[in-house]
Amino acid sequence: MTQRDYVPEITAFTCSYCGYMAADTAGALHIEYPANVRLVRLPCTGKTDVQYLLEAFEKGADAVYIVACSLGNCHHVRGNERGRARVGRAKEILASVGIEPERLEMFFVSGGMGATFAEIAKQMTDRAKALGPSPLRRPVGVSG
Repeated sequence: MTQRDYVPEITAFTCSYCGYMAADTAGALHIEYPANVRLVRLPCTGKTDVQYLLEAFEKGADAVYIVACSLGNCHHVRGNERGRARVGRAKEILASVGIEPERLEMFFVSGGMGATFAEIAKQMTDRAKALGPSPLRRPVGVSG
């Protein structure tokens, strides 16, 4: 497989409010974003656990990102701030085991930002392509 043919696996954790609504808005407006992005809906990004983020990489994600409510506008008051702190901790863990922390990111949007949601998906796909396959990604046909 050449770098050109490489399609990264991306996992996006979204809150049920702004993050998921932004994805839904993108769909309603027929704004396309890469099909390689798998959405995982959380009640709030404050429920983001470092373990969830690391497991996404263990299960083959080349990049992971979180889409939360805008800072200061979390439906659960400060949940997105708690999520941001956990993303920071997960980045430290990734770096400590030799995985680029740039493979993990967090974004803040409102529900009506469908075009922004699509752009984020494209940015993360481009970033993962530039970084190449995750060191944890198993070659095709290898189980475990």
